[in-house]
Amino acid sequence: MSVKKSRSPSMRRQPQQTRSQERVNHILTAAEELFMEVGYEQTTTRAIAARAKVAVGTLYQFFPDKEAILKALATRYFQAEYQLFAALHTPEAESLSLGDYVDRVIDAFDHFMNSQPGYRAVYEQLLNLMTYSAVEAMDDYEYRIVDELAAFFARLNPDLNAEKSQTIALIVVKVVGDLLWLSASQTPAQQRSLIAETKVLMLSYLDRYLGDRMG
Repeated sequence: MSVKKSRSPSMRRQPQQTRSQERVNHILTAAEELFMEVGYEQTTTRAIAARAKVAVGTLYQFFPDKEAILKALATRYFQAEYQLFAALHTPEAESLSLGDYVDRVIDAFDHFMNSQPGYRAVYEQLLNLMTYSAVEAMDDYEYRIVDELAAFFARLNPDLNAEKSQTIALIVVKVVGDLLWLSASQTPAQQRSLIAETKVLMLSYLDRYLGDRMG
């Protein structure tokens, strides 16, 4: 897959006041709704402004174009995913059994992906654009999670060196992420089966390193 290296637009300015933040949130919500309803290509900044009940000039105060709005939506999801990860990896999580840990993490991320109506629409379009900065932003959040997951595994098993912990964490994040993404496009029965098998896979894999360290 090739990555188009271009200077990608970002927000013109960050909202500093509550009223400005509310306007940005309205713009993002309106854009997400339109991306789902008519598609990214058919959505215009004028339509987004109209849906958000703001002037087009107000929209341009914060976003130079539609792509910047899409990336802001993606960033909002990145941040929510990271917050979910942090909530699942508190010190209390270290006392869970491995089976409970795997169930809890996979179920939580599966629920997150399926309970956010615009999640797939935003990510699919971001992947279609594949500008350098978009890929970089996705990688930044993903590797932040990998780093912290590696630290979590190292605390559970001090015999794991830093490189090994990092490798294990990277495999878990990539494999679980890809399988959950795939499951979201399946029928309900197929989705349940795929989630169950993802748990079996992760439980078997992590048992080798953490089986006698959790619970």
